[in-house]
Amino acid sequence: MDHKSDNITWHHSNISRDDRQKRTRQRSCTLWLTGLSGSGKSTLAFALEKELYARGIASYVLDGDNIRHGLNRDLGFSDEDRQENIRRIGEISKLFVDAGLVVLAAFISPNEKDRNMVRELLQPGDFNEIFVKCSLEECEKRDPKGLYRKARSGKIPNFTGVSGQYDIPSAPELIIDTEQLTIEQSIAAIINYLEERNYFTGN
Repeated sequence: MDHKSDNITWHHSNISRDDRQKRTRQRSCTLWLTGLSGSGKSTLAFALEKELYARGIASYVLDGDNIRHGLNRDLGFSDEDRQENIRRIGEISKLFVDAGLVVLAAFISPNEKDRNMVRELLQPGDFNEIFVKCSLEECEKRDPKGLYRKARSGKIPNFTGVSGQYDIPSAPELIIDTEQLTIEQSIAAIINYLEERNYFTGN
């Protein structure tokens, strides 16, 4: 069934993104955390959200598992569904950025072309790719959800890093090596990145 329609119109708000940013004294953007399962994306995202909150910065975490519990519960893990999963998150990120928030998107997002698709959805400077770097060996050691064990036993097909490909970001805005840095050091590096680029306009 084709749900597309030509009978739709985009309605513009009376309040601009600039208006919202002046009120919150921050520049909205998306921080896209990509990396293998177990690399520390969600841990970083939620720790960063707490730090931003303490600084008076409005942010929101879009986490892979959380999104699949609701909005994207109809999607599986085929290449097509993964692409649609990322496309939807990109569209949500675009809306949140327009609302004046700092979006913390934590998704494996293994395909560089899908990540670039999201980059192209957003305005220049609104998409910041953060490669959460961690070796496959270390991720398997951590295996917080037991997913690698299941993947190695064949219970999870097309699992990124085991039977599925992961495209290492070719030109990320920032690399956070979670094998070398503590959570505190990682958060400090991201905050420093944002401050250097004047995302906190009122601080």
